[in-house]
Amino acid sequence: MKNIILLLLVLSIVSCTDKNEENDMLEVVTTTTMITDLVENIGGDLIQVNGLMGSGIDPHLYKASQGDFRKLDNADVIFYNGLHLEGKLVEIFEKMNEQNKTAIAISNGLYEKTLIGSEYFASNYDPHIWFDLEYWNQITNYVTERLSELDPENKAAFEANRDAYLEKLKALKTELSIKVEELPKEKRILVTAHDAFNYFGRTFDFEVVGLQGLSTATEAGVKDVQRITQFIIENDIKAVFIESSVPRRTVEALQAAVKDQNHEVNIGGELYSDALGSAGTEEGTYIGMYKHNVNTIVNALK
Repeated sequence: MKNIILLLLVLSIVSCTDKNEENDMLEVVTTTTMITDLVENIGGDLIQVNGLMGSGIDPHLYKASQGDFRKLDNADVIFYNGLHLEGKLVEIFEKMNEQNKTAIAISNGLYEKTLIGSEYFASNYDPHIWFDLEYWNQITNYVTERLSELDPENKAAFEANRDAYLEKLKALKTELSIKVEELPKEKRILVTAHDAFNYFGRTFDFEVVGLQGLSTATEAGVKDVQRITQFIIENDIKAVFIESSVPRRTVEALQAAVKDQNHEVNIGGELYSDALGSAGTEEGTYIGMYKHNVNTIVNALK
């Protein structure tokens, strides 16, 4: 509620002073780094993209700053994930839609019945939809359609950029499928800090186990560590993985608990789950992130 009150105060101040009326370029605000990268691929230099979150930022716990409110007020359109991924921003986006601001959840471009459900999460659906490559194709089309509606003069350019990006995603899926085949199916067990990789598991036939739930707002308890410790030992799992946007201490505690049971498990590397890598690096793109994750997982487990 405090965030919404602050938003209204900032909008009342900023809307009278700071809007750049001379710039005809579409102003787009995005939440996560994955969405920022996608919109930049589609819009190219025809739009201005401002991402709220950077590398290593956990969207489950993210709180908007006053600078974020300024970006939101200046935006012509806001793209966010939805499915309660940005848990602390949902009320703000809903309020903005009521005030005729265009805030679009990219998850609206998917068929709800195909989503992975969870009885333990507020939305009843797993929000980590970017790890399903077919979903990312559908979302690419959906975002292109919405941008074209807002800026019809550049529709042809958006569609050309979309087609080029879809070809890259097609090549990515082929490359990743070949890499995953290096790992026997019985070794495709992925243990991570939280349940961010279920869509990845469905895509590439992995069993996925997370210490925390779908949201990092849910802390892992002693029983969770004990349960997964036994799972690791019983399945002779060679490696577990930390995540760039989640503190590593929980996975390190798991590793220590396994060692206390006279068993060894390595930390196989760092995966990018809820955020991409640093801007300007290969992992700072969706495609580079996905390549890094698959290479890290396969090389550590085989």
